[in-house]
Amino acid sequence: MACRAEGTAIGSRLVTLISHARNAANVYFRPMATGGLTSAEATRLLGVHGPNELQREESKNPVLLFLAQLKSPMIILLGVAAVISGALGEVPEAVAIIAIVVLNAVVGFVQEFRAEKAVLALRSLTAPRARVLRDGQAALIAARDVVPGDVLLLESGDLVAADARVLEASVLTTIEATLTGESVPVEKNTTPSAPEAPLAERHDRLYMGTAVATGTGRAVVEGTGAKTELGKIAHLLSTATEQATPLQVQLEKVGRSLVVLCLAVVAVVAMLGVWRGIEPLELFVSCISLAVAAVPEGLPAIVTIALALGVQRMASRNVLVRKLPSVEALGSTTVICTDKTGTLTRGVMTVRELSATDTKELLHVAASCCDAELTDKGGVGDPTEVAILEKAREVGFERAAIEKENPRARVFPFDSIRKRMSVLRGDGMLYVKGAVDLLLPLCTSGTEGALEKNAELSKRGLRVLAVAVRRSVAKENDDPERELTLVGLLGLADPPRPEAITAIAAARSAGIRVVMMTGDHPTTAEAIGREMGLVGPSEPIEGRVYARVTPEDKLRIVRELKAKGEIVAMTGDGTNDAPALKEAHVGIAMGIAGVEVTREAADMVLSDDNFSSIIAAVREGRGIYDNIRRALVYLLGGNAGELLVTLGASLLGLPIPLLALHLLWVNLVTDGLPALALVMEPASDESLKRKPRPPDEPMLGRPEWLRMGAVGVLVGGVALVAFERELDTDTLEHARTMAFSTLVFAQIFNAFAFRSFDRVAFEVGLFANPRLLLVTVLTIALHLGVVALPFTNDLFNLGPFSWKVMGVSMALGLVPATTIEVWKLVRRPFVGRKSNANG
Repeated sequence: MACRAEGTAIGSRLVTLISHARNAANVYFRPMATGGLTSAEATRLLGVHGPNELQREESKNPVLLFLAQLKSPMIILLGVAAVISGALGEVPEAVAIIAIVVLNAVVGFVQEFRAEKAVLALRSLTAPRARVLRDGQAALIAARDVVPGDVLLLESGDLVAADARVLEASVLTTIEATLTGESVPVEKNTTPSAPEAPLAERHDRLYMGTAVATGTGRAVVEGTGAKTELGKIAHLLSTATEQATPLQVQLEKVGRSLVVLCLAVVAVVAMLGVWRGIEPLELFVSCISLAVAAVPEGLPAIVTIALALGVQRMASRNVLVRKLPSVEALGSTTVICTDKTGTLTRGVMTVRELSATDTKELLHVAASCCDAELTDKGGVGDPTEVAILEKAREVGFERAAIEKENPRARVFPFDSIRKRMSVLRGDGMLYVKGAVDLLLPLCTSGTEGALEKNAELSKRGLRVLAVAVRRSVAKENDDPERELTLVGLLGLADPPRPEAITAIAAARSAGIRVVMMTGDHPTTAEAIGREMGLVGPSEPIEGRVYARVTPEDKLRIVRELKAKGEIVAMTGDGTNDAPALKEAHVGIAMGIAGVEVTREAADMVLSDDNFSSIIAAVREGRGIYDNIRRALVYLLGGNAGELLVTLGASLLGLPIPLLALHLLWVNLVTDGLPALALVMEPASDESLKRKPRPPDEPMLGRPEWLRMGAVGVLVGGVALVAFERELDTDTLEHARTMAFSTLVFAQIFNAFAFRSFDRVAFEVGLFANPRLLLVTVLTIALHLGVVALPFTNDLFNLGPFSWKVMGVSMALGLVPATTIEVWKLVRRPFVGRKSNANG
């Protein structure tokens, strides 16, 4: 954006623009005999008010931040299992579980530690030095030493060092995008503003971190540091709360459920053991085996990797993810709150409407009355004039050529009272542009229908300028702006991004409400909202479009939506968006136009500043949730089978069929690797055709629990049958080998059945997920190695390797998957074939 104030870069992007106007107004700063503060007063006030800088909030203790990653029920359960395993001398199990716990804690710690930089980034927006009156003389001081009562001396290109009230102004305009998000320069004057006036309409006030676009002025400082508007944003940012994502909430519930289930099963087995008179140590080992069987140790790693894969996929769609949980959270979003300027619109002023009998003449006259300049990198100067010159260039007019062929003879600069600018050139013609309501009364011809056209353009949210001329004006004429001829009207606006309009339509189809929040006038905001498709032609704008919003308003709106149960994503690029971004479930910053503080507060950054990238990321987010749900049902179905085979053996009075190491191997390797392949399934094309799932919808509802129970019965049943039959004819080690292998093969084959809850493997495509085929071969090879290699065979307490045992266990392992696939076909006529977005 040509006129965006971002840190100290503004000094190089905004230069002195209106030399002709300055010469005409003859306004320059000179040392004053009296004025401002004395050095002694400034020193005293600095002691009272403190340095003029934004205070950094106390950062979180890194140790406490790391420990906070270990508080979920699932992690606690794994930790307890690791401790008990180590106490019993089962070192491999303990090491494997601890490695999983540490890996997840490190990932979470790194994400949150980086997120704490947001407040510090605000410092880059403040001026490093300021020019003030001290002891009656102009002095250049460090901005941190500015105090209330100081008189700031300002000119174009300066960053305002503190909040101040205007004392003098000559063609003074500032860019307040850091506070309001709007890039159009705001005119400043000494006329007092109403106390209740919105920030964007306080024309007698200047604000820390904003930039002087044009003109010169003096202002007395009224607020420094935390007592500035920028300081208020820093405070809002520090008070914004980060809420757990829907996935984190659901996994927390799953973890608690598993803890309860684990304790219940262990209690049942313990009571049975006591009743049967089993030795305490043997009973304790049996209970530990059950606890290991109940916990899907690989789940935390599976979820982390699923989210990491989502990060890669989103990066290919120009969405850079800073916090892993937000990957899935975006798929759960029900409302997207968005800034207007630079997000839904291009962020630059453009001439969008020409109303004249001769549009070329209209553009030539308008270009002849501009001080801005076009460069290879865009434009330098007032954005409105830059837009005029760019439009004039399209029809062959260049300002440099105009100045050379028809030099200026006299300039009547823009001011807040006249609201127009006039340039008298060598051809004796006066070229004028300005506000319609003040320029039309000065015109004696060409005004037919102008008022009606002005009303029409204004209603559409355009900023309207009138352009007029007067011929044969004497150079000595001090009052030439009368008896003008209206040439036409220019309608200007920050145009919508075409791709954003398409993306908003896609969001509505996906059941997502898009809310626009802007600092614009309500009329402009409504016009843009309707043009963007946020609301239909006859729909009310309430709840969809918010105008004249402040940073506090944005934060309040996000909090209100969250209180209603909405899952909120917030996009923006300005400092004023940062608190709301941090408060939202998912904060999304613009990577190109966004300031550092906004990027640091965000969960995601759009590297192309394209709103449509958000909708593409929503699709990925929904796909990730679906994949994690399928993988979770797959893992817990296998765990249910492990529990049932162990519990069944206990009820039948049989020895323990599976040791803790067997169960840990199944959970981490045999189940874990196929589950990884399942979470790599691409998102369904149907995912954007369904509404967001209700925020309170459990990840494991009744259908999922029934599915897990059925799979558990099938897997546990075949493993128990294999164990009992082998135990009748061979040793305990041989029987355990048969049960162990049957359980392994059953879970490997079940992975193909879990690629979809409704379609059979052949319909999904056996080769559509090559990673699953590769994992299948790898997992089978690993299992054969565990049984065949002497070292691992002894470690796992297995019987000798036998191809017959492997063949029988593989055949038995096919039974659960085959039954699941047949059931899908049997139930289809009764429920109808559904195009399941979950798989």
